[in-house]
Amino acid sequence: MNLWEGVAVVLALAYLLFAMRGSLWCWPAAFFSTLIYTVLFWEVSLLMESVLNGYYLLMALYGFWQWRYGGRGDGLSYQTWSASTHVRLIGLTALTALGLGYVMDNYTHADLAYLDSATTCFAVVGTVMTARKVVENWLYWVVIDLVSIYLYMSKGLVLTSGLFVIYVGLALASYFSWRSAYRSQDDAVAA
Repeated sequence: MNLWEGVAVVLALAYLLFAMRGSLWCWPAAFFSTLIYTVLFWEVSLLMESVLNGYYLLMALYGFWQWRYGGRGDGLSYQTWSASTHVRLIGLTALTALGLGYVMDNYTHADLAYLDSATTCFAVVGTVMTARKVVENWLYWVVIDLVSIYLYMSKGLVLTSGLFVIYVGLALASYFSWRSAYRSQDDAVAA
Protein backbone atom coordinates (compact mmCIF):
# COMPACT_ATOMS: atom_id res chain seq x y z
CA MET A 1 0.00 0.00 0.00
CA ASN A 2 2.96 2.41 0.41
CA LEU A 3 3.11 3.08 -3.35
CA TRP A 4 -0.61 3.78 -3.49
CA GLU A 5 -0.43 5.90 -0.36
CA GLY A 6 2.37 7.89 -2.05
CA VAL A 7 0.29 8.44 -5.20
CA ALA A 8 -2.67 9.51 -3.08
CA VAL A 9 -0.47 11.95 -1.13
CA VAL A 10 0.86 13.56 -4.33
CA LEU A 11 -2.65 13.94 -5.76
CA ALA A 12 -3.99 15.27 -2.45
CA LEU A 13 -1.21 17.83 -2.31
CA ALA A 14 -1.98 18.83 -5.91
CA TYR A 15 -5.62 19.28 -4.88
CA LEU A 16 -4.71 21.65 -2.08
CA LEU A 17 -2.24 23.66 -4.14
CA PHE A 18 -4.80 24.09 -6.93
CA ALA A 19 -7.55 24.92 -4.39
CA MET A 20 -5.33 27.58 -2.79
CA ARG A 21 -5.23 29.34 -6.13
CA GLY A 22 -8.94 28.86 -6.76
CA SER A 23 -8.12 26.61 -9.73
CA LEU A 24 -10.78 24.30 -11.12
CA TRP A 25 -8.11 21.59 -11.49
CA CYS A 26 -8.23 20.95 -7.76
CA TRP A 27 -11.36 18.84 -8.20
CA PRO A 28 -9.98 16.18 -10.61
CA ALA A 29 -6.92 15.79 -8.35
CA ALA A 30 -9.27 15.39 -5.37
CA PHE A 31 -11.31 12.77 -7.18
CA PHE A 32 -8.40 10.45 -7.93
CA SER A 33 -6.71 10.94 -4.57
CA THR A 34 -9.89 10.07 -2.71
CA LEU A 35 -10.48 7.02 -4.87
CA ILE A 36 -7.19 5.61 -3.59
CA TYR A 37 -7.78 6.71 0.00
CA THR A 38 -11.23 5.11 0.08
CA VAL A 39 -9.62 1.69 -0.32
CA LEU A 40 -6.58 2.48 1.85
CA PHE A 41 -8.61 3.59 4.87
CA TRP A 42 -10.91 0.57 4.60
CA GLU A 43 -7.85 -1.69 4.69
CA VAL A 44 -6.63 -0.15 7.99
CA SER A 45 -10.12 -0.21 9.61
CA LEU A 46 -10.69 3.55 9.60
CA LEU A 47 -14.19 2.95 8.33
CA MET A 48 -15.51 6.48 8.69
CA GLU A 49 -12.46 7.85 6.87
CA SER A 50 -13.20 5.38 4.07
CA VAL A 51 -16.84 6.47 3.94
CA LEU A 52 -15.69 10.10 4.03
CA ASN A 53 -13.53 9.52 0.98
CA GLY A 54 -16.49 8.01 -0.86
CA TYR A 55 -18.28 11.26 -0.06
CA TYR A 56 -15.25 13.21 -1.33
CA LEU A 57 -15.59 11.45 -4.67
CA LEU A 58 -19.08 12.87 -5.04
CA MET A 59 -18.02 16.27 -3.72
CA ALA A 60 -15.20 16.44 -6.26
CA LEU A 61 -17.85 16.30 -8.96
CA TYR A 62 -20.07 18.81 -7.13
CA GLY A 63 -17.14 21.16 -6.45
CA PHE A 64 -16.07 21.03 -10.08
CA TRP A 65 -19.62 21.87 -11.18
CA GLN A 66 -20.00 24.68 -8.62
CA TRP A 67 -16.69 26.33 -9.43
CA ARG A 68 -17.27 26.00 -13.17
CA TYR A 69 -20.96 26.85 -13.47
CA GLY A 70 -22.09 28.19 -10.07
CA GLY A 71 -22.78 31.78 -9.16
CA ARG A 72 -23.94 33.98 -11.99
CA GLY A 73 -22.90 31.50 -14.67
CA ASP A 74 -19.30 32.74 -14.69
CA GLY A 75 -18.14 30.66 -11.73
CA LEU A 76 -18.59 30.95 -8.00
CA SER A 77 -17.48 33.99 -5.99
CA TYR A 78 -15.79 33.86 -2.58
CA GLN A 79 -18.09 34.34 0.42
CA THR A 80 -18.01 34.48 4.23
CA TRP A 81 -20.48 33.25 6.82
CA SER A 82 -21.47 34.96 10.08
CA ALA A 83 -20.08 33.90 13.46
CA SER A 84 -23.55 32.76 14.57
CA THR A 85 -23.79 30.48 11.53
CA HIS A 86 -20.43 28.92 12.44
CA VAL A 87 -21.43 28.42 16.10
CA ARG A 88 -24.65 26.63 15.09
CA LEU A 89 -22.81 24.58 12.48
CA ILE A 90 -20.06 23.52 14.89
CA GLY A 91 -22.62 22.55 17.57
CA LEU A 92 -24.74 20.50 15.19
CA THR A 93 -21.70 18.83 13.66
CA ALA A 94 -20.25 17.93 17.10
CA LEU A 95 -23.56 16.36 18.18
CA THR A 96 -23.73 14.38 14.95
CA ALA A 97 -20.15 13.20 15.44
CA LEU A 98 -20.90 12.01 18.99
CA GLY A 99 -23.91 10.02 17.81
CA LEU A 100 -22.05 8.53 14.90
CA GLY A 101 -19.05 7.76 17.10
CA TYR A 102 -21.30 5.86 19.50
CA VAL A 103 -22.73 3.76 16.67
CA MET A 104 -19.31 3.07 15.17
CA ASP A 105 -17.80 2.22 18.57
CA ASN A 106 -20.58 -0.16 19.58
CA TYR A 107 -21.66 -1.77 16.31
CA THR A 108 -18.57 -1.99 14.05
CA HIS A 109 -14.92 -2.95 14.23
CA ALA A 110 -13.86 0.70 13.77
CA ASP A 111 -10.76 1.88 15.62
CA LEU A 112 -10.74 5.29 17.34
CA ALA A 113 -14.44 5.54 16.50
CA TYR A 114 -15.20 8.89 18.15
CA LEU A 115 -12.15 10.64 16.76
CA ASP A 116 -12.68 9.08 13.33
CA SER A 117 -16.33 10.19 13.38
CA ALA A 118 -15.45 13.73 14.48
CA THR A 119 -12.88 14.26 11.73
CA THR A 120 -15.30 12.75 9.23
CA CYS A 121 -18.28 14.89 10.22
CA PHE A 122 -16.28 18.11 10.28
CA ALA A 123 -14.62 17.22 6.98
CA VAL A 124 -18.07 16.82 5.41
CA VAL A 125 -18.89 20.35 6.53
CA GLY A 126 -15.50 21.69 5.46
CA THR A 127 -15.82 20.15 2.02
CA VAL A 128 -19.23 21.75 1.44
CA MET A 129 -17.76 25.07 2.54
CA THR A 130 -14.82 24.64 0.16
CA ALA A 131 -17.14 23.77 -2.73
CA ARG A 132 -19.13 26.94 -2.00
CA LYS A 133 -15.93 29.01 -1.66
CA VAL A 134 -16.59 29.99 1.96
CA VAL A 135 -13.39 31.67 3.14
CA GLU A 136 -13.57 30.27 6.69
CA ASN A 137 -13.46 26.66 5.45
CA TRP A 138 -9.69 26.78 5.80
CA LEU A 139 -9.91 27.43 9.56
CA TYR A 140 -12.00 24.28 9.93
CA TRP A 141 -9.38 22.38 7.95
CA VAL A 142 -6.57 23.53 10.24
CA VAL A 143 -8.29 21.88 13.20
CA ILE A 144 -9.37 18.80 11.23
CA ASP A 145 -5.84 18.34 9.88
CA LEU A 146 -4.23 18.65 13.32
CA VAL A 147 -6.52 15.96 14.75
CA SER A 148 -6.03 13.80 11.64
CA ILE A 149 -2.25 13.78 12.13
CA TYR A 150 -2.72 11.89 15.40
CA LEU A 151 -5.36 9.60 13.89
CA TYR A 152 -3.17 8.58 10.94
CA MET A 153 0.04 8.23 12.98
CA SER A 154 -1.76 5.87 15.34
CA LYS A 155 -2.57 3.65 12.33
CA GLY A 156 0.95 3.75 10.90
CA LEU A 157 0.08 5.95 7.91
CA VAL A 158 3.30 7.95 8.09
CA LEU A 159 3.16 9.48 4.60
CA THR A 160 -0.43 10.57 5.10
CA SER A 161 0.46 12.03 8.51
CA GLY A 162 3.28 13.97 6.87
CA LEU A 163 0.87 15.22 4.23
CA PHE A 164 -1.42 16.53 6.94
CA VAL A 165 1.45 18.37 8.63
CA ILE A 166 1.93 20.17 5.31
CA TYR A 167 -1.85 20.64 5.05
CA VAL A 168 -1.93 22.60 8.31
CA GLY A 169 0.48 25.20 6.97
CA LEU A 170 -1.15 25.31 3.55
CA ALA A 171 -4.63 25.63 5.07
CA LEU A 172 -3.46 28.66 7.06
CA ALA A 173 -1.89 30.19 3.94
CA SER A 174 -5.06 29.40 1.98
CA TYR A 175 -7.23 31.17 4.53
CA PHE A 176 -5.25 34.37 4.14
CA SER A 177 -5.15 34.01 0.37
CA TRP A 178 -8.92 33.47 0.08
CA ARG A 179 -9.62 36.27 2.56
CA SER A 180 -7.56 38.62 0.41
CA ALA A 181 -9.34 37.43 -2.75
CA TYR A 182 -12.71 37.95 -1.02
CA ARG A 183 -11.78 41.51 -0.06
CA SER A 184 -10.51 42.25 -3.58
CA GLN A 185 -13.70 40.84 -5.02
CA ASP A 186 -15.77 43.09 -2.71
CA ASP A 187 -13.64 46.11 -3.64
CA ALA A 188 -14.20 45.37 -7.35
CA VAL A 189 -17.96 45.11 -6.83
CA ALA A 190 -18.03 48.37 -4.84
CA ALA A 191 -16.06 50.24 -7.52
